[in-house]
Amino acid sequence: MTPQHLHNLTRRQLFETCGIGLGKIALGSLFAGGMAGAVRAGQTAYMPKATLFGAKAKRVIYLFQAGAPSQLELFDNKPKLRELDGKPIPPSVIAGQRYAFIQPDAAVLAPCFEFARHGQSGAELSDRLPHLAKIADEIAIVKSVHTEQFNHAPAQIFMNTGGPIPGRPSMGSWLSYGIGSESTDLPSFVVLKSTSGNVSGGAAMWSAGFLPGSHAGVPFRASGDPILHTSNPPGYDDRAQRESLDLIKSLNQDRLATIRDPEIQTRIDVYEMAWRMQSAAPELTDLASESQATLDMYGAQPGKSSYANNCLLARRMVERGVRFVQVYHAGWDHHSQVEKGVTGQAKLTDQASAALVMDLKQRGLLDDTLVIWGGEFGRTPMVEASAALNRSLGRDHHPQAYTMWFAGGGVKPGITIGKTDELGFNITEDPVHVHDVQATILHLLGIDHERLTYRYQGRDFRLTDVHGHVVKKMLA
Repeated sequence: MTPQHLHNLTRRQLFETCGIGLGKIALGSLFAGGMAGAVRAGQTAYMPKATLFGAKAKRVIYLFQAGAPSQLELFDNKPKLRELDGKPIPPSVIAGQRYAFIQPDAAVLAPCFEFARHGQSGAELSDRLPHLAKIADEIAIVKSVHTEQFNHAPAQIFMNTGGPIPGRPSMGSWLSYGIGSESTDLPSFVVLKSTSGNVSGGAAMWSAGFLPGSHAGVPFRASGDPILHTSNPPGYDDRAQRESLDLIKSLNQDRLATIRDPEIQTRIDVYEMAWRMQSAAPELTDLASESQATLDMYGAQPGKSSYANNCLLARRMVERGVRFVQVYHAGWDHHSQVEKGVTGQAKLTDQASAALVMDLKQRGLLDDTLVIWGGEFGRTPMVEASAALNRSLGRDHHPQAYTMWFAGGGVKPGITIGKTDELGFNITEDPVHVHDVQATILHLLGIDHERLTYRYQGRDFRLTDVHGHVVKKMLA
């Protein structure tokens, strides 16, 4: 046949002409494993997989502080800002810069709080973080994180997926795809939100993107029952449900063998996971089973929606084999009233964040659980004053330098990495890009970030795109 003749064939004519050959090809793929291997009894997308090299961490809890906490009020003390408070920032510092809401020549704003050194490490922390100060020797503070994104949604998506535009797989999805889960009764990737407000990046931050949908993050509700419909309605018992699920599974497997769409396998996996969660979820989410001492340590209150409850719930999840738990806490976007705003958010998050690290350590889980704390970018040394709010003082977005901290999971404790200049504007030592953070997280989990790839639209994609270096100073 000529190429033009092939081009004009209908689908039906193609199958009539090549039916015998296509049948042999299909049979061969079945014998070779193909899609039949994916539906073999007992196999699901969540099964644990071997890592390329020895993993220091087995699981991750990422405490994402959406809105961008001010590093200048919490971690990066700059006495020079107090000297220059109210004066225009030197033009040489801000040449060529652009900002979301203020002019580059805005006046300098001094830090709102006092700083002190803590622990044997001498980590310098704000007085808004009294609980973190108690575990200063357990954490690694990185003051030199930077990004290209200076608006919330793109920066949050970038931090979580490696790209600023929705559509790429999230970090938790990459881990679920790459190394599976240690749990048979719970998802490999769970999302918790502690505030009623939505994070700017939205569901794109826990999407599976072009990976199979079974690797997407599973959001638990912020209030009421974390998971809806974990019990059957009256008159519908476990046997009836199991029989219904078996019938649906059989139909899906037949359809999968016919059209070979991997999302049908996702549907099978999700139905089976939901069945198992009906038994596991009620016990998991029952915080009342925790001791009063543990509840007090976190500041948690069973039955209420809070960051503290979610931190405790995250610990319970990793105990039960969940690979990646992401706790989102919005409210750090302080374009005005930065002093009041940081005080309030620190009060909501500091105790539980520190308690999570202490609790994991006393249970023997910190060594192989990586805890991450941080937002999408930092805040400017210059002031953003709002006339509408009686010129209350705030800070604009600052992608050039911000602070994150890490604990456990193979991270070297009691260290501070990176420095910024005397105004906290630019990085002067050990710059750490967002892709470097992602590469280091994967490394701690035994994954080479350059080799965990997925072919899509003709190219191999990875979490770190074509960038990223492991931050070796962070490694224990």
